[in-house]
Amino acid sequence: MYGKAAICLALAIIFLVSCSIYIGNVDIRSYFFSLQSAQRSICATGRPLRVYMYDLPRKFNVAMMGRRYAEEAGPVIMENLPLWPANGGVRRQHSVEYWLMASLLYNGEGEEREAVRVSDPETADAFFVPFFSSLSVNTHGHNMTDPETEVDRQLQGELVEFLRQSKYYQRSGGRDHVIPMTHPNAFRFHRQQLNASILIIVDFGRYPRNMSTLSKDVVSPYVHVVESFTDDDPLDPYENRTTLIFFRGNTVRKDEGKIRVKLAKILNGIADVHYEKSAATPSNIKMSTKGMRLSKFCLHPAGDTPSSCRLFDAIVSHCVPVVVSDKIELPFEDEIDYTEFSIFFSMEEALKPGYLVNKLRQFPKDRWVEMWKRLKQISHHYEFQYPPKKEDAVYMLWRQVKHKLPGVELAIHRNRRLKIPDWWRRKR
Repeated sequence: MYGKAAICLALAIIFLVSCSIYIGNVDIRSYFFSLQSAQRSICATGRPLRVYMYDLPRKFNVAMMGRRYAEEAGPVIMENLPLWPANGGVRRQHSVEYWLMASLLYNGEGEEREAVRVSDPETADAFFVPFFSSLSVNTHGHNMTDPETEVDRQLQGELVEFLRQSKYYQRSGGRDHVIPMTHPNAFRFHRQQLNASILIIVDFGRYPRNMSTLSKDVVSPYVHVVESFTDDDPLDPYENRTTLIFFRGNTVRKDEGKIRVKLAKILNGIADVHYEKSAATPSNIKMSTKGMRLSKFCLHPAGDTPSSCRLFDAIVSHCVPVVVSDKIELPFEDEIDYTEFSIFFSMEEALKPGYLVNKLRQFPKDRWVEMWKRLKQISHHYEFQYPPKKEDAVYMLWRQVKHKLPGVELAIHRNRRLKIPDWWRRKR
């Protein structure tokens, strides 16, 4: 009798798995272990992410955009949010923190929202900390020896103390808190004290492994600094772009970025290759805008860290990116396949004389056109704008945060009951 019962149970399981395969879901664990959890998960509901944003004093955010914004009284709201300056220059590339804050302040009609601000923290799925840590680096000293960096250090210390006193930060250990840190030196004095939170970063170049990982953090694009190419519709886009490879930028960089000087020696003097040392001034940015629009391939070597703004300038210019960076991480990569519109070379390959240029000369025209079309299709995902729009960069970032929350819940629940956290990592 028990044998028959076991056989019936086995057949039932096989039937259940077969149904799963038929409908495209083969994870049988969802039937036995996590069905109720999945139903409660924010990812499964389809509703906007509910975000509570702390009302921090202006010195932590908009006061750094200008003295007149510091002198205004009261909290920052949609009606008094300053516009990001059109001539923001190189600072613009690190302004992700501003656009995230602006998206939560916006309460107007219009596009579908991926995240909405809630006034009651008890109803929040996540907590946003509106500290402009990247702008603080650019405003209060550019290097560690600058005396003004003490202002940045003080702001970081005050913010850490503020969060420690928040019962919502204490409740999760900061795991459900979202903190932008897109400048390589953002929050450099107190980073380790916030390593449990969801960090918005552009790469892992200056973060230790025990602080920042793909499992909990969100990789953001830089905010592009060249103008978007909105009327790119020539009859023959390949022939219309007369430069084979284009690069304008600082060639004196640290770490992996040292490859830029080496590439200059290899690429200089080639007729249809434009490789030029340049600083990010308004006039040079305009020249880069024009140059990228006239180029088939835009070179993206590593900078001081594995990524740089140049990749996203290329994307909105519909210039096929040529990425030379062994340690780069890319935004939205769980949704976007970069090989559909980008080409990747290892640093070793790129430094072989003639190798990179020859590969790009031999690149099939029809394949390039496919990549160009794909760039036009996906470039809106890299636009930071206000008011926010559906599927723009901020929309995508909030969706990435949403994807991290099941892992956050798992970590919180485990931490509440484990006497020896992560016991399997202990050396035997």
